[in-house]
Amino acid sequence: MRIAIINGPNLNLLGKREPEVYGNQNFEDYFESLQKKFMNAELAYFQSNIEGELIGKIQEYGFSYDGIILNAGAYTHTSIGLGDAIKAITTPVIEVHISNTYARESFRHQSYLSGNAKGVILGFGLKSYELAIQSFFLV
Repeated sequence: MRIAIINGPNLNLLGKREPEVYGNQNFEDYFESLQKKFMNAELAYFQSNIEGELIGKIQEYGFSYDGIILNAGAYTHTSIGLGDAIKAITTPVIEVHISNTYARESFRHQSYLSGNAKGVILGFGLKSYELAIQSFFLV
């Protein structure tokens, strides 16, 4: 099974940025632990702070991978383009958030992605990614 993880803006700062919200671990180290835990999956990882690059990766993976895990960060709440990209592809997408966006500022309660995603996982810290990977193995 081929699964791509795509992270959006500021997620390159995990481990440094607001550790009380996002934790102390950087994503690269966490990704290595995911690869070891899910040896039966081929995991790819991409991060960008640029919306168009995220759309490009969704389109690249969106017809050849078995699943995409997308944490679009703040673009979740602003990007119609990312929502349209998810709608345009055949690969199922799980929207992931490290924090519980509904327990935060009201502007974070709106998602332009959720309506086109297979599912949404939020609020479980980095474990949200692991839960998303597991969801692709469910019947």
